[in-house]
Amino acid sequence: MGIVAPAFGAATLTEVLRERTWALHTQAERSGVINDILRKKADLHGYALLLRNILSAYRAMEKALQLGRHRSIFRAFARPELYRADRIASDLSALIGANWERDLAELPAATLYAERLAAAAEGDGGRLVAHAYVRYFGDLSGGQILKKLLGTALNLPPEALSFYEFPGIADPVAFKNTMREAIDVEVASSCVAEAVIEEAMRAFEHNIAISKAVQNFLLSKC
Repeated sequence: MGIVAPAFGAATLTEVLRERTWALHTQAERSGVINDILRKKADLHGYALLLRNILSAYRAMEKALQLGRHRSIFRAFARPELYRADRIASDLSALIGANWERDLAELPAATLYAERLAAAAEGDGGRLVAHAYVRYFGDLSGGQILKKLLGTALNLPPEALSFYEFPGIADPVAFKNTMREAIDVEVASSCVAEAVIEEAMRAFEHNIAISKAVQNFLLSKC
């Protein structure tokens, strides 16, 4: 599919995505357990509970991406070097032990997010790309800040921080540019662009909901 200019003037779809989700992006950083992590107020259990509750979303997203990996719309994101689910599970084992699935609660907000992702994979796939945009760009960018904070604040060893490691990506900046180009070329058509933007906003809202749910769960146990 070639570029079909959406009704955004001279802006690309990724530029509009960034602009339209900026307020939610900022809210995500200031909400729930993510805010606690950034302020160095989270503990190991809180961080592990967050990982536990984003894992289902990654599994749903990466299963759908892998199944659709031969479709041009998914090609830039259906990349094993991007996939995070196995790394999250490995980190949880390092943090909590082999029984982390039993010992850490999966909250309703996590189930809703995974269900939204599974539904987003239906149809033309553009809505799933919106979720990949939110999660993977975040992991390659802000996730690196979280890695440093967690390593120092919680004294975590490298084997508990593999979520933020991308050994198969030599140049993260170039890789992100490749993903942006894929969105701007494969996804940027007038018929799906608005749906992708809307879905990206919903993705941020689900991430905010999980962050708040984890924080509230932890407070309820105090």
